[in-house]
Amino acid sequence: MPAELLHLVRHGEVENPTGILYGRLPGYGLSERGQRMAALAAEALAGRDLTALIASPLQRTRESAAPWAAASGLPITTDERIIEPWNVFEGARMREAVRKPSNWKHLLRPRVPSWGEPYVQVRDRMLAAMGDAWDAADGGEVVLVSHQMPIWTTTLGVAGRPLHHDPRKRRTSLSSITTFRRDEASPTGWVEVGYQEPAAGLLAEAIDTGAV
Repeated sequence: MPAELLHLVRHGEVENPTGILYGRLPGYGLSERGQRMAALAAEALAGRDLTALIASPLQRTRESAAPWAAASGLPITTDERIIEPWNVFEGARMREAVRKPSNWKHLLRPRVPSWGEPYVQVRDRMLAAMGDAWDAADGGEVVLVSHQMPIWTTTLGVAGRPLHHDPRKRRTSLSSITTFRRDEASPTGWVEVGYQEPAAGLLAEAIDTGAV
């Protein structure tokens, strides 16, 4: 039978001392605080009937999935479709990059956005991954550990809202959990049923500068 609930979980704080947009670059794992955040997220759903655990292939999401695996005994599988979007500023510091005239052409169409993977494409690949995970589950609840922009873009899409947005105003904090269930009455086939921030007590001191 399909799953009962699906949780999109964001990874914890990343060790990023230089403050760059790390995007899909290798070698960016969780900080010590990020590891505590990931543990708090797993604790938030302790005792639930988790039947599948899927992570983006990037290091920070796989590390964030580890506490879930330890608590549930589930293996971590990966899905490329829930990865961070690509962007032209990967490896740069955003405040410096936007001051360079050579980069201004990438800022002309924020509704797409012109600096990276289109919002529509991100939404569609996320929804496809969610649908496959839901259908493949043996009942219970499914956890997908992903990234800020994909989770928020999916949330907007499910709600029927425009996909373009101000990245500074995303409701997708570190180690947050956004919960969905199937709803055939919805145009996307999904409805949001919950949002929580298990690591809220650690957010004030956290550094969150690497997301697209």
